[in-house]
Amino acid sequence: MTLAGFIAYALALCVAAAVPGPGVVALVARALSSGFRAAMAFSAGLILGDLTFLSAAVFGLALIAETLGEVFVVVRLCAGLYLAYLAVRLWRAAGQTDRIEGGPADRPLSSFIAGITITLANPKTIVFYLAIVPTIVDLRTVTAGDFGILVGLTALVLAGVMTPYAALAARARESLRKPVFRARLNRSAAAIMAGAAIWTVARRA
Repeated sequence: MTLAGFIAYALALCVAAAVPGPGVVALVARALSSGFRAAMAFSAGLILGDLTFLSAAVFGLALIAETLGEVFVVVRLCAGLYLAYLAVRLWRAAGQTDRIEGGPADRPLSSFIAGITITLANPKTIVFYLAIVPTIVDLRTVTAGDFGILVGLTALVLAGVMTPYAALAARARESLRKPVFRARLNRSAAAIMAGAAIWTVARRA
């Protein structure tokens, strides 16, 4: 892989991770209920789940990307439509008055396991690694060294994105519970998600 390829992957992952989805919402809820330590353990689980999908994309989809390249055009369009659907849902949710609530306090291990579970069942994560990543990274050219760099980039980007969420939630619990803050967050996330949907559909495979 080239330096440009690594940068493109890191930027795409950063945008995908920063847009609030099931993982971020669950992370915020964990920080609200159990504090920063549990939230960071939860983040570690999220990262491991992402690395699982990255491994599947690199090793499991390389042959598919080589022999069924045209299929990814259709998959990319479906991914764009899914992102647009998420944007609409987030925008509509901005008008709701429900609050982000957390559950009972958890041990770090249970938070870690919860993070893995959330990621492995997160449609947004699945779409990113199994549909969008093959359009950004040429899976046919990924070497063992490239994969190691991708693993490091993934962990670094996700930690950099998730840590501020956890810290903010842990320090400003009451502010994050306010419906007005939730509405603004959802509207901003919807705008970012819509932009990502347009970019996904418009980008050449």
